[in-house]
Amino acid sequence: MATSKTKNEQNLSVEERLNALYQLQTTLSEIDRIKTIRGELPLEVKDLEDSIEGLKTRIAKYESDVEELRRATVAENEKINECKAKMERYQSQLDDVHNNREYDLLSKEIEYQSLEIELCNKHINENNRAIDNKHAAIEETKERLTDRMHILEEKRAELDEIVSETRQDEERLREKAKSLEPSIDARTLAAFKRIRKNARNGLGVVYVQRNACGGCFNRIPAQKQMEIRMRKKIVVCEYCGRIMVDAELAGVAED
Repeated sequence: MATSKTKNEQNLSVEERLNALYQLQTTLSEIDRIKTIRGELPLEVKDLEDSIEGLKTRIAKYESDVEELRRATVAENEKINECKAKMERYQSQLDDVHNNREYDLLSKEIEYQSLEIELCNKHINENNRAIDNKHAAIEETKERLTDRMHILEEKRAELDEIVSETRQDEERLREKAKSLEPSIDARTLAAFKRIRKNARNGLGVVYVQRNACGGCFNRIPAQKQMEIRMRKKIVVCEYCGRIMVDAELAGVAED
């Protein structure tokens, strides 16, 4: 199949290739025009989708933090119960002390356990405040998420309406562009696609306008204009690199 394509390319004259190339350019420009009609909607939809995913991830992180804080609070309560049990045991041992040294040791242990309980209560209060803050952040983020989802729904509906109106035209143009490519040799087609990709206005092929390049508007020498009109070889602009054709081939009346 590749060999057949190569033979077809060899049978085509430069003029036929240039004609196909210019038709391809005008077809792709028409597709670009359709994309312009859609405007920034596809990008806006994508940005909203990314934003929504980010908000969902943030909510999940907040909820995970809340669970972690709750587990920490449970651990602190368990520690408080352990401290209270120790205090009760030490308190009961005070009645059986035999000297002041034992009494002082038990009293210090009771005091230490009391301080541990205070520290645990402090951690529990901090955890509760942090949980309240996380809940407030979750609610705020959920409100933002709801707003974003409403906007996304509207943008998608707007984009779907525009796409449905232009889908048939775009599919037709894409089929036409696809059918034109075999009429252009692979090297020129690759160069055209590269030029078009790098060009701000998407023009890889332009016609001569008032003795100047239709892409960068730099003046073209008379000899090169003659070569373009003869259509015996593919000529590119020495300034912008765009492929050039004459106005007649482009179907434009010369001034």
